[in-house]
Amino acid sequence: MHGEYKVPGGKLVVVDFDVKDGRIARFRLAGDFFLEPDEALERVDAAVTGLAAESSATDIAAAVRASLPDGAVLLGFTPDSVGTAVRRAIGRAADWRDFSWELLHPPAVRPAVHLALDQVLTDEVGAGRRRPTLRIWEWDEPAVVIGSFQSLRNEVDLENAKRFGIDVVRRISGGGAMFMEAGSVVTYSLYAPGELVAGMSFAESYAYLDDWVLQALRSLGIDATYQPLNDIASPLGKIGGAAQKRLGGGAVLHHVTMSYDMDGEKMVQVLRIGREKMSDKGTVSAAKRVDPLRKQTGLPRSAIIERMEETFVRLTGATHGELTAGELAAAEELVRTKFATEEWLNRVP
Repeated sequence: MHGEYKVPGGKLVVVDFDVKDGRIARFRLAGDFFLEPDEALERVDAAVTGLAAESSATDIAAAVRASLPDGAVLLGFTPDSVGTAVRRAIGRAADWRDFSWELLHPPAVRPAVHLALDQVLTDEVGAGRRRPTLRIWEWDEPAVVIGSFQSLRNEVDLENAKRFGIDVVRRISGGGAMFMEAGSVVTYSLYAPGELVAGMSFAESYAYLDDWVLQALRSLGIDATYQPLNDIASPLGKIGGAAQKRLGGGAVLHHVTMSYDMDGEKMVQVLRIGREKMSDKGTVSAAKRVDPLRKQTGLPRSAIIERMEETFVRLTGATHGELTAGELAAAEELVRTKFATEEWLNRVP
């Protein structure tokens, strides 16, 4: 068996092995990482050889960690990434280039339609009716998008939202509330087959699915990193956050909103951001938590998106496509029956 795992922000981990009588045999670790001393590699190979093939990534990582000599130095990978590579090999996980990707960048639609499209397109990928897809969102009206499990009244000041003419909608993924205005954010959704993240923990899949955008941001001079569980950040502050939903068809919805420009004063009047949440981030002001892309790059929003698209195409071979009339119609129907209903918005009052 052969497995590969590109550590987000790190190096490539490659594993080759056989499975005999339910156990890993002839295990070999390779990659472009750095490991000292040399004999540590042999110890790792010996430690994984003989483990049960159904061992979890955590168990494999523990065996690797225990095998390392005192003072061993690992650069560009960790014992956990070895466990992930093994599980991906056994699960026959795929890589980005194993799929034919499509890139969508359609005109702006209503906030509720954006959320409905996420469900429709994920279902279409899961059913095999659509290729794996990256969709860039466009906004021409303000909105607050709350997570699937958030309390509406605890997260949003509805009176201020109404006063500012801001629509409030609920998405199907978990996570926190997002404040969006026209031209102020960069949002994208990935609709990916489950095989792409096979063998990964949820935390690993978050970082893995956003590694391409970190590369794009770094090419613009931003020292972008992934902060577990779901933040894209830089030394100057948070840039954005991710959320995921895995649907019954086996496909993964992974979407991210990054701040391009922001009206911090309006945001804190509309979002109820508690003291406990803010103290966890080590700041006293919600507005100061986020450092927008405009400030860090000085570039137009369109130029940042263009670099993102170029990077994604280069790494995946994606081709440009369009939403179908059927997909848009299905999304509009979901808005009517779900996303625009009081029942959905108030599912957690």
